[in-house]
Amino acid sequence: MTIRILPSNLVNQIAAGEVIERPASVVKELVENAVDAGSTIIDVYLTDGGKSLIKVTDNGKGISKDELSTAIERHATSKLPDDDLFNICYLGFRGEALPSIASVARLSIISRTQNEDNAWKIEVNGGVKSEVEPAAGSYGTSIEVRDIFYAQPARLKFLKTAVSEAAACIEILQRIALANPKISFSLTADGKRKISYQAAIGDEIQQRLERLADIAGRDFRDNSILIDESRDGVNISGYVSLPTYNKANSLSQFLFVNNRPVRDKLLLGAIKGAYQDVMTAGRYPVCSLYFTVPPREVDVNVHPNKTEVRFYNSQLVRGLLVTAIKNALSRASNKTSNTLNLQNIIKAERMGDSLVLNEPMAQFGASYYRPKQTILPKLEQEFSFKNETSSFNSDDENIGALGLARAQINDTYIIAQTDDSLIIVDQHAAHERIVMEKLKAGFESHNIARQIMLIPEIVTLNEVEKEKLLAASEKLAKLGLVLEEFGTTEVLVREVPALLKDGDIKNLVTDLAQQIAEWGEAFDLTEKLHLVCATFACHGSVRAGRRLNIDEMNRLLRDMEKTPRSGQCNHGRPTYVEMKLSDIAHLFERN
Repeated sequence: MTIRILPSNLVNQIAAGEVIERPASVVKELVENAVDAGSTIIDVYLTDGGKSLIKVTDNGKGISKDELSTAIERHATSKLPDDDLFNICYLGFRGEALPSIASVARLSIISRTQNEDNAWKIEVNGGVKSEVEPAAGSYGTSIEVRDIFYAQPARLKFLKTAVSEAAACIEILQRIALANPKISFSLTADGKRKISYQAAIGDEIQQRLERLADIAGRDFRDNSILIDESRDGVNISGYVSLPTYNKANSLSQFLFVNNRPVRDKLLLGAIKGAYQDVMTAGRYPVCSLYFTVPPREVDVNVHPNKTEVRFYNSQLVRGLLVTAIKNALSRASNKTSNTLNLQNIIKAERMGDSLVLNEPMAQFGASYYRPKQTILPKLEQEFSFKNETSSFNSDDENIGALGLARAQINDTYIIAQTDDSLIIVDQHAAHERIVMEKLKAGFESHNIARQIMLIPEIVTLNEVEKEKLLAASEKLAKLGLVLEEFGTTEVLVREVPALLKDGDIKNLVTDLAQQIAEWGEAFDLTEKLHLVCATFACHGSVRAGRRLNIDEMNRLLRDMEKTPRSGQCNHGRPTYVEMKLSDIAHLFERN
């Protein structure tokens, strides 16, 4: 086979494939260009999720008539004045965005600088440029991208639904907006305003906090800790959440290196490590962190989409990040999320009465501990329920391997008795597994009973979570969860699986939306069935803190005996512990 030079249009399309993957890639490149141009107002318009039209307008410095034709040539840029790739001070620098877009779509640019009397327009269709012509337009630049991938029809089949593509564009714009709180941003999809962030006022800290409240929610603002740490020319500032304020995925971890949004594995791993001792596995903190690093100490030219970076001294950055977060958590060690259930706090206070504390005492230069006297707990008052029946018949056919319920402690733990053991059951963990297995069995048999809600539940989500949850609504309906769009950032819950009718529907939908946002719209329900059912079960189970009567406790024990994998909950924690009477006797030296 003869070696040959590929034609220029094919070379451009190959190169464009590294930069332009979907409409969100176009939005990212165009909005970053608008930021670099010094804009204070940036508006994005989408049609059909950006597949038919993407339009980005700004009030930046604009492109002059003489430079408009050059701007769409490959590797033409104004952002490397000294040709130094290790001194990058702009979001863009390769000169690839506009020519890449132009090679796979129909591109139109109208721009006007402060020194010109009118705007100028140029069009590119499939890589073919038109002449620069005068046009009507205000100061700044307006770019339209139509029919993405019309020149490469094979790539169209890889695009997702319009809702999913719009959600990806929203997510991109949110990350850029977080890095630039002084700029006003908006996004309109198919005539509906999805995003509208006004320029923040005040000092830098106030601006960031205001923009964070717009994107991550007011709850995050109220449950976050400010960090600001520096070492050897590297500064890390921003906000991290309290351990008790967390989410089901890491998509709400916003990271910026020299104001560039990134998703860097080194940094994400450091955040996870900093929280590992204070947060449950499978939960993720919310954070927005800004890294200021000397340009020569970081390489941003390691990924086609510039979403990953390489630090010259990665250990310094990682160590500083872990230290900064741990110091912040230490300062707020006595603070907890104000969204916690008050019942849990009251319960913790009550349980505190029965704690046995130890106090150190020095004697002969050595330190030892002696028990501190305390009042014995009032056991009768701690019982939620006590079975007064004293007899126990192991031949009773209604009694299974987990025995007979005798009491409930602190509205949380069931105490059961067998002929040779004492069983302690975590009622929430146990019921969680039971509900999950019933949901899985119902799905496999296509027989999930639904419960129509008398008063539909309204759940507020952020824009990305809402769009991706609605994109999966048909799949969720197969599990009995029926959702509808309601308002700008709300969804309406019409029906739920009958097993969950008394569950925490609002938190269920919120957690589910966060998980689906992480998986993506095209998640396979069969593949993710375990995780979806686990989320349903967690929010639809008997909660710790609910008082059960003797019949309910025994019914739970019997259901556990019939349920596969009932020895552990959906998160891998044990549902019960068994203490042999012989072992208890040994504790009291009775044998």
